[in-house]
Amino acid sequence: MTTAAARTAVQAFICCRLDYCNSLLYGMSDGLFRKIQSIQNAAARLVTGTRRCDHITPVLRQLLWLPVRLRVDYTVACLVHQSLAGLTPAYLADDVRLVTDTDRRPLRSAAVRTCLHVPRTHNSFGDRSFSAAGPRVWNSVPPHDKT
Repeated sequence: MTTAAARTAVQAFICCRLDYCNSLLYGMSDGLFRKIQSIQNAAARLVTGTRRCDHITPVLRQLLWLPVRLRVDYTVACLVHQSLAGLTPAYLADDVRLVTDTDRRPLRSAAVRTCLHVPRTHNSFGDRSFSAAGPRVWNSVPPHDKT
């Protein structure tokens, strides 16, 4: 099998399963992330033919694959961006509010109009919800990348 055919097969059968509903994985424990990351690492080794003892980070960079945890953050950030643009259903768009729309006092961050209000939660399940996780991920993105 050629490298291009192996890459296509892996992306069709493995990577699509890693990306399926991966925004639900936000806030998952490190142990579970390591298990999913090992699947991606094995797929990258299969495509490139690298040995198990070789470093995997350069291989992932060569394939232009983000590690699983960053893929999850990227998916959540994309959902927030689509919510701000009005391209998502109302139940998602209502969970994303700008700081300028929620605060009564003018803040310096309000002038930028890219800072989102992160609601206060009382447990770890609340931290994993889209209404809290989405703004938290979006606020961690550098301002020049939010366009």
